[in-house]
Amino acid sequence: MEMAIRITRSSITAFSNGYHSFTSIAALLVLPCSASLLLSQALVTTSTTTLQTISARCWSLFRAARFPASAELISLLSAKISQTIFAFVFTLPFVLTLLLLAKSCIVLIIRSDGAGRRRKADGAGLPPLSSLLAAYRSVLPTHLFNSFVLLSASSGTLALLCIAFNAGDALGIPSSVSGFAAAGAVLYAVVVANATVICNMAVVVSAMDDCGGCLALLKAGLLVRGRVATALCLALPANLGMAAVEALFQYRVVREYNLVGKMSSSLVWEAFSIAYIHALLVVLDVIMSCMFFKSCRRDLILNCDPHHHHHHHHHHQLEQEGKAHFTV
Repeated sequence: MEMAIRITRSSITAFSNGYHSFTSIAALLVLPCSASLLLSQALVTTSTTTLQTISARCWSLFRAARFPASAELISLLSAKISQTIFAFVFTLPFVLTLLLLAKSCIVLIIRSDGAGRRRKADGAGLPPLSSLLAAYRSVLPTHLFNSFVLLSASSGTLALLCIAFNAGDALGIPSSVSGFAAAGAVLYAVVVANATVICNMAVVVSAMDDCGGCLALLKAGLLVRGRVATALCLALPANLGMAAVEALFQYRVVREYNLVGKMSSSLVWEAFSIAYIHALLVVLDVIMSCMFFKSCRRDLILNCDPHHHHHHHHHHQLEQEGKAHFTV
């Protein structure tokens, strides 16, 4: 927890020092992706035919796999999965272009400047186009490979749970036992959380080290090993914030539109503001991943260094970077 707090402080310092650059990235590159995500969630209620088809397929798979859950819970899971698939497809063009360019740009800014160094306020700290395109060429295949890994981890875990449930039925163990179902849910959550942490780190590694695909994922796994709890603590605030913003959009924009039946200028401005807040949280999340990468890289170098008298230098530096935020 202490390391997570230090990295969070250094991330806030980096965001403050590069405020103009990062807010420009959020407005120009991340905002369209955030808006498409929020819009996809609003369109869920109108695209009932497509969602019902996907949900019905998921429900059939869950029932065929003999998952130990009630029909209501399976219906809820199927609906959630169908919404996730719909949002993934709807936002895919923006993610593969603008969002990955934004992540590449953020990583290059963090790589070129230390977290405690103040960036110029005129926005001149943005990386050159050639460096950005080179980083994007590494990030794109890594993102595609990450999608395959996450899909494989999710489907593989579900397949193992299916085998376990059916084996339990064959041995006379009722699959409706709540402990059995809870164990399966915990296992699935742990596998997906670990895979997500490594995949997020792989994107940063690919831009930092100019490598992509499987190699970036292997490096990320080496860096994150033994630090998954810290990574989850770092990801929690930004993800909770984005979830809150998405709920706010549903309440303030979608609900108001359904009541009034038309888009007013004030409602459009409110939707734009909420989407921009979501974009800023995405930028901050990427910055925290970059600072976590630097922390893991320093710790790995220190652990390989036979001169252990430098062991506490990294912790002292992070603490100084965190304190620098309050003097900005």
